Amino acid sequence: MEAAPNAVLHAVSSPRRREILRLIWDRELAAGAIAAAMPDVTFGAVSLHLKTLSTAGVVRTRAVHRLRLYRAKRDALGPVRRVLEDMWDDALWKLKLAAELEQTRRGPHQQKRKRKTR
Repeated sequence: MEAAPNAVLHAVSSPRRREILRLIWDRELAAGAIAAAMPDVTFGAVSLHLKTLSTAGVVRTRAVHRLRLYRAKRDALGPVRRVLEDMWDDALWKLKLAAELEQTRRGPHQQKRKRKTR
């Protein structure tokens, strides 16, 4: 069953949510493991992204005791699925993702040191 097109597009519009989808594309992961794979994002932010993906219908959630396990629902992505798979295979995309993630990173950015001139 496919999710609503607008909800899917909104869900994949964020580079962080696309990265979460990539992490859970072929395997099921707990929220803690997803957060650990994204060290510059808080657990709370990962949780909100997972909620957005779940609400859009592109992520399946399974409860095991106190854990929630997440896995991408590939069929729910419709035509966006192929675009994501092609994107993740592309080396240039990986560089673009790194730049986007750095651009959207919260918190203090490292400042470049100015060299003293003599």
